Amino acid sequence: MQGDYTWIAPGPVRRFNLGGGFGVPYFQGDKELDVASVGEAMHALVAKAEQHLPEAEIILELGRFLVAPAGIYVAKIIDRKVSHDVTYLVADGGMNHHLAASGNLGQLIRRNYPAVIGNRVQGEQREVANVVGPLCTPLDILLNQGDVAVAGPGDYIVIFQSGAYGLTASPNGFLSQKSAAEVLV
Repeated sequence: MQGDYTWIAPGPVRRFNLGGGFGVPYFQGDKELDVASVGEAMHALVAKAEQHLPEAEIILELGRFLVAPAGIYVAKIIDRKVSHDVTYLVADGGMNHHLAASGNLGQLIRRNYPAVIGNRVQGEQREVANVVGPLCTPLDILLNQGDVAVAGPGDYIVIFQSGAYGLTASPNGFLSQKSAAEVLV
């Protein structure tokens, strides 16, 4: 463990939180968290905490690290259109169901979650398309210029890494749109 830490607290420390927000490879090019290295560092930190903060409860929150890869978001393609040489696949759900995948209300750097056309995963014919939701806002984009199998009405877009920050972190009911169904398998 790098650095030398002074273990001084103004009063008894009741809880020592080792952190949350462990990395999840949401986007193309992201790497998996090196769990072994993090574990080694945490082991050393816990040993020091037990020595210097013997009354503290040691906490580690792994929420999204555990659940993000366990969930997918599925929406039905209800329309297909081409405008100015750009293909748009309109889905029956979007940022109102999965705000994080849409870029969280217009973040500066927008990247796509991993996605496929669920019933055409092995589709030989490919296209670059935007998958958009049903809302009347240009922010309602699930996939921006994504490489997917050629799709149309009746097909399904599947967004991976959707087990965290999905429906409960989205503007559900936005513009009176229907809520998504949550299914546990």
